[in-house]
Amino acid sequence: MALSDKLSDLAARSKKTEDLATAARQKDRAKLESQRDKLNTSIAANNAKAKERAASAKGETQQWWNDARSSMDKRFATVRAAADERRSERDMKKAERQAEQAEQDAADAIDWAVYVLDQAEYAVIDAVVARADADDLARSG
Repeated sequence: MALSDKLSDLAARSKKTEDLATAARQKDRAKLESQRDKLNTSIAANNAKAKERAASAKGETQQWWNDARSSMDKRFATVRAAADERRSERDMKKAERQAEQAEQDAADAIDWAVYVLDQAEYAVIDAVVARADADDLARSG
């Protein structure tokens, strides 16, 4: 997939996240739960794709990618397990604390996404500049 296609996909996903935030403000629980189920499926599919790409990568890059993905998978699995547990709670004070924790988890995930997006933007710029350099060398050589 070309970089521009990946960026378009990222923009569409970002818009979907904005729509979810709107649904959350409107308290459209059914829509949110449906989207959460879809995301579980999408995350599993994207993990499979990432593992496939990592398997085709070479050496150090493959190990770095595997380690990074594994670390984040573990973190988000912990967050999801805690969320599942929170959904079963009925104590008001505990539910309030858990809601605050869920909001903090969401904020942390957004911060992580922004960080990764910044890194992706840098990588895209670097790739475009590297391609331009290679094209310039090919024309002059």
